[in-house]
Amino acid sequence: MHKIGFIFNVASLFIVLFGIPSQIPAQKLAILTPEKTPLTEKFAGGVNVSPTSKLVILDNSLSETAFKSVAIENAFNMTASEAKRIAAVIGCDYFLMVRTGSLRRSSFEKPEYYEAFSVLYLVSGRTGRLSFWDLRSFEANSTVEAAKLLLKSAEEISIGIAAKITDVYKIEKAENPVASIEEVPSPDSTKDKTFHPPMPYKRIKPEYTRTAYLYDAKGTVDISVDIDQSGAVKRTEIMRWAGFGLDEAVVAAVMKMNWRPAERSGKVLPMRVLLRYNFTKIEKE
Repeated sequence: MHKIGFIFNVASLFIVLFGIPSQIPAQKLAILTPEKTPLTEKFAGGVNVSPTSKLVILDNSLSETAFKSVAIENAFNMTASEAKRIAAVIGCDYFLMVRTGSLRRSSFEKPEYYEAFSVLYLVSGRTGRLSFWDLRSFEANSTVEAAKLLLKSAEEISIGIAAKITDVYKIEKAENPVASIEEVPSPDSTKDKTFHPPMPYKRIKPEYTRTAYLYDAKGTVDISVDIDQSGAVKRTEIMRWAGFGLDEAVVAAVMKMNWRPAERSGKVLPMRVLLRYNFTKIEKE
């Protein structure tokens, strides 16, 4: 079995939940399967909630109906504002999106084998952030056997979801409000001709991760960056997430950049900019 985890290194969907501490109110969780396949439906259908848990799992059919009412181009590459809108329509604090798939692989050691995998995205309805992302995969000599291994792993990979939601809740509650800061005006704005936006002295390309390559991940990552009067990056926030380690790769690249600060009439000033990075698989020659 191979396990790759990002952002809190979370466990998986099938939830054998331990109780959330009493000082934290009950959290409502919706479970969604945007891509309807037999394996995904079977995988998602095994949710098991401990009677002692304060995590409330919402009715799947109602959650799915509400989710479909919000037109989202790509459920696994949505913006924070789209995610918050989905949570508001469903009426949940968090939603967990589930994907599964099967692949035929080959290597020097094994000329041909099959892999079944699950990908989970836990999204906060309060912030719209991807709170954690998790990938599990199982190998066998046939697609049927690989799928069986994936489904049998339900109980083993379920432990920890409630605890992770508790961690996310505490972090979000403890966060200070985002400071008000001027944002870069639209390119066609003629309001202030003396304005010059922040510019990196050298652009650094984010890594297209090995995990993204293995699973042919495509997506766009938008990041909000606060740059102070000295050109230092003071804060970042992912505004459109993609998983597969791409969000972290973008943050790492931005934090390595040195910036020329924004200017107006020759005076430097702090500024918030929105950067966009598009990722797609490029086959190696």
